[in-house]
Amino acid sequence: MKLTMSLAFSIITRAAARDVPRLLEVWESSVRATHTFLCEGAIESLIAHVKSELANLSPIHCLRSRTGEVYAFLGVGGPKIEMLFVHADHQGFGAGRLLTEFAIKVLRADSVDVSEHNESAVGFYRYLGFHRIGRSLHDSRGNPFPVLHMALPASYPAQVASLAPQVARARSVAGREGSSVLRTQDGSSKIPLPPP
Repeated sequence: MKLTMSLAFSIITRAAARDVPRLLEVWESSVRATHTFLCEGAIESLIAHVKSELANLSPIHCLRSRTGEVYAFLGVGGPKIEMLFVHADHQGFGAGRLLTEFAIKVLRADSVDVSEHNESAVGFYRYLGFHRIGRSLHDSRGNPFPVLHMALPASYPAQVASLAPQVARARSVAGREGSSVLRTQDGSSKIPLPPP
Protein backbone atom coordinates (compact mmCIF):
# COMPACT_ATOMS: atom_id res chain seq x y z
CA MET A 1 0.00 0.00 0.00
CA LYS A 2 1.43 3.35 -1.04
CA LEU A 3 1.22 6.15 1.51
CA THR A 4 -0.28 9.44 0.40
CA MET A 5 1.83 12.50 1.01
CA SER A 6 -0.57 13.87 3.65
CA LEU A 7 -0.46 10.55 5.52
CA ALA A 8 3.33 10.44 5.22
CA PHE A 9 3.58 14.04 6.46
CA SER A 10 1.39 13.16 9.47
CA ILE A 11 4.31 11.26 11.02
CA ILE A 12 6.37 14.46 11.17
CA THR A 13 6.28 16.04 14.61
CA ARG A 14 7.68 19.18 16.17
CA ALA A 15 10.68 18.93 18.44
CA ALA A 16 10.35 20.05 22.03
CA ALA A 17 13.00 21.55 24.32
CA ARG A 18 13.56 18.10 25.84
CA ASP A 19 14.58 16.83 22.37
CA VAL A 20 17.58 19.18 22.01
CA PRO A 21 20.16 16.69 23.41
CA ARG A 22 18.94 14.02 20.97
CA LEU A 23 18.86 16.53 18.10
CA LEU A 24 22.51 17.24 18.84
CA GLU A 25 23.28 13.49 18.77
CA VAL A 26 21.52 13.16 15.40
CA TRP A 27 23.42 16.18 14.08
CA GLU A 28 26.77 14.77 15.19
CA SER A 29 26.06 11.31 13.79
CA SER A 30 24.98 12.80 10.48
CA VAL A 31 27.96 15.16 10.26
CA ARG A 32 30.45 12.41 11.06
CA ALA A 33 28.91 10.26 8.29
CA THR A 34 28.67 12.94 5.60
CA HIS A 35 31.14 15.72 6.41
CA THR A 36 34.30 13.64 6.10
CA PHE A 37 36.21 16.79 5.11
CA LEU A 38 35.90 18.13 8.69
CA CYS A 39 38.60 17.23 11.19
CA GLU A 40 37.73 16.31 14.77
CA GLY A 41 38.63 19.78 16.01
CA ALA A 42 36.27 21.41 13.49
CA ILE A 43 33.39 19.18 14.57
CA GLU A 44 34.07 19.88 18.24
CA SER A 45 34.20 23.62 17.59
CA LEU A 46 30.80 23.51 15.89
CA ILE A 47 28.99 21.81 18.79
CA ALA A 48 28.37 25.00 20.82
CA HIS A 49 27.19 26.84 17.70
CA VAL A 50 24.82 23.99 16.78
CA LYS A 51 23.41 23.83 20.34
CA SER A 52 22.59 27.52 20.06
CA GLU A 53 21.03 27.10 16.61
CA LEU A 54 18.91 24.17 17.81
CA ALA A 55 17.71 26.19 20.80
CA ASN A 56 16.86 29.24 18.68
CA LEU A 57 15.47 27.85 15.40
CA SER A 58 11.81 27.10 15.79
CA PRO A 59 9.99 25.06 14.88
CA ILE A 60 12.18 22.05 14.21
CA HIS A 61 10.31 19.24 12.49
CA CYS A 62 11.40 15.69 13.11
CA LEU A 63 10.87 12.02 12.46
CA ARG A 64 10.79 9.66 15.43
CA SER A 65 11.23 5.95 15.96
CA ARG A 66 8.42 3.86 17.43
CA THR A 67 9.88 4.59 20.86
CA GLY A 68 9.66 8.35 20.24
CA GLU A 69 13.37 8.91 19.69
CA VAL A 70 14.23 11.52 17.04
CA TYR A 71 16.27 10.12 14.13
CA ALA A 72 15.95 12.95 11.59
CA PHE A 73 15.12 16.63 11.75
CA LEU A 74 14.54 19.71 9.63
CA GLY A 75 14.70 23.44 10.30
CA VAL A 76 13.32 25.99 7.84
CA GLY A 77 13.71 29.75 8.06
CA GLY A 78 11.56 31.66 5.58
CA PRO A 79 11.90 30.02 2.18
CA LYS A 80 15.20 28.35 3.05
CA ILE A 81 16.02 24.91 4.43
CA GLU A 82 18.42 25.87 7.21
CA MET A 83 19.19 22.37 8.47
CA LEU A 84 18.42 18.79 7.53
CA PHE A 85 20.12 15.97 9.39
CA VAL A 86 19.46 12.24 9.46
CA HIS A 87 21.16 9.92 11.94
CA ALA A 88 23.76 7.78 10.16
CA ASP A 89 21.84 4.57 11.04
CA HIS A 90 18.77 5.90 9.19
CA GLN A 91 20.37 7.41 6.09
CA GLY A 92 19.32 6.04 2.73
CA PHE A 93 15.80 5.03 3.77
CA GLY A 94 13.86 8.13 2.68
CA ALA A 95 13.83 10.23 5.86
CA GLY A 96 15.71 13.12 4.25
CA ARG A 97 13.53 13.02 1.18
CA LEU A 98 10.32 13.00 3.23
CA LEU A 99 11.44 15.96 5.32
CA THR A 100 12.60 17.88 2.24
CA GLU A 101 9.29 17.28 0.44
CA PHE A 102 7.51 18.45 3.60
CA ALA A 103 9.69 21.58 3.60
CA ILE A 104 8.84 22.27 -0.05
CA LYS A 105 5.14 21.38 -0.12
CA VAL A 106 4.01 22.43 3.36
CA LEU A 107 6.53 25.00 4.56
CA ARG A 108 7.10 26.48 1.06
CA ALA A 109 10.89 26.22 1.20
CA ASP A 110 12.58 26.68 -2.15
CA SER A 111 16.29 27.13 -1.40
CA VAL A 112 19.13 25.60 0.57
CA ASP A 113 22.83 26.17 1.19
CA VAL A 114 25.00 23.04 1.02
CA SER A 115 28.65 22.47 1.78
CA GLU A 116 30.35 21.92 -1.56
CA HIS A 117 32.44 19.15 0.00
CA ASN A 118 29.34 17.22 1.09
CA GLU A 119 28.93 15.53 -2.28
CA SER A 120 26.12 13.23 -1.15
CA ALA A 121 24.01 16.23 -0.03
CA VAL A 122 24.73 18.13 -3.25
CA GLY A 123 23.63 15.07 -5.26
CA PHE A 124 20.58 14.58 -3.03
CA TYR A 125 19.33 18.13 -3.58
CA ARG A 126 20.05 17.96 -7.32
CA TYR A 127 18.04 14.74 -7.50
CA LEU A 128 15.13 16.57 -5.84
CA GLY A 129 15.28 19.36 -8.44
CA PHE A 130 17.48 22.01 -6.82
CA HIS A 131 19.94 23.86 -9.03
CA ARG A 132 23.07 25.77 -8.12
CA ILE A 133 22.47 29.51 -8.22
CA GLY A 134 25.67 30.66 -6.56
CA ARG A 135 28.71 29.78 -4.49
CA SER A 136 30.48 31.30 -1.49
CA LEU A 137 34.10 30.59 -0.63
CA HIS A 138 33.33 30.47 3.11
CA ASP A 139 30.58 29.03 5.28
CA SER A 140 28.28 31.23 7.38
CA ARG A 141 30.84 31.31 10.20
CA GLY A 142 33.66 32.47 7.93
CA ASN A 143 35.39 29.09 7.74
CA PRO A 144 37.11 28.19 4.44
CA PHE A 145 34.49 25.61 3.43
CA PRO A 146 32.81 26.57 0.13
CA VAL A 147 29.01 26.63 0.18
CA LEU A 148 26.75 26.09 -2.81
CA HIS A 149 23.54 28.13 -2.87
CA MET A 150 20.81 26.02 -4.45
CA ALA A 151 17.17 26.73 -5.36
CA LEU A 152 14.23 25.08 -7.04
CA PRO A 153 13.65 26.23 -10.63
CA ALA A 154 10.39 28.06 -9.81
CA SER A 155 12.28 30.29 -7.36
CA TYR A 156 15.24 30.81 -9.67
CA PRO A 157 13.87 34.04 -11.24
CA ALA A 158 13.23 35.51 -7.78
CA GLN A 159 16.73 34.55 -6.66
CA VAL A 160 18.23 36.13 -9.77
CA ALA A 161 15.99 39.20 -9.38
CA SER A 162 17.50 39.79 -5.95
CA LEU A 163 20.80 40.20 -7.75
CA ALA A 164 19.44 43.00 -9.99
CA PRO A 165 22.11 45.60 -9.15
CA GLN A 166 24.90 43.14 -9.85
CA VAL A 167 23.16 41.97 -13.04
CA ALA A 168 22.97 45.53 -14.36
CA ARG A 169 26.68 46.06 -13.71
CA ALA A 170 27.52 42.62 -15.11
CA ARG A 171 25.61 43.31 -18.32
CA SER A 172 27.75 46.32 -19.03
CA VAL A 173 30.92 44.35 -18.26
CA ALA A 174 29.66 41.27 -20.13
CA GLY A 175 28.95 43.39 -23.18
CA ARG A 176 32.55 44.54 -23.19
CA GLU A 177 33.93 41.05 -22.47
CA GLY A 178 31.48 39.01 -24.57
CA SER A 179 30.35 37.01 -21.53
CA SER A 180 26.86 35.72 -20.66
CA VAL A 181 27.42 35.01 -16.97
CA LEU A 182 27.56 37.04 -13.78
CA ARG A 183 30.60 36.45 -11.58
CA THR A 184 30.59 37.22 -7.88
CA GLN A 185 33.06 39.85 -6.68
CA ASP A 186 35.53 37.18 -5.60
CA GLY A 187 35.16 35.48 -9.00
CA SER A 188 34.10 32.18 -7.44
CA SER A 189 30.55 31.90 -8.81
CA LYS A 190 28.97 32.16 -12.20
CA ILE A 191 25.26 32.82 -12.60
CA PRO A 192 23.74 32.87 -16.08
CA LEU A 193 22.53 36.35 -16.89
CA PRO A 194 18.78 36.57 -17.49
CA PRO A 195 17.77 38.15 -20.79
CA PRO A 196 17.51 41.99 -20.67
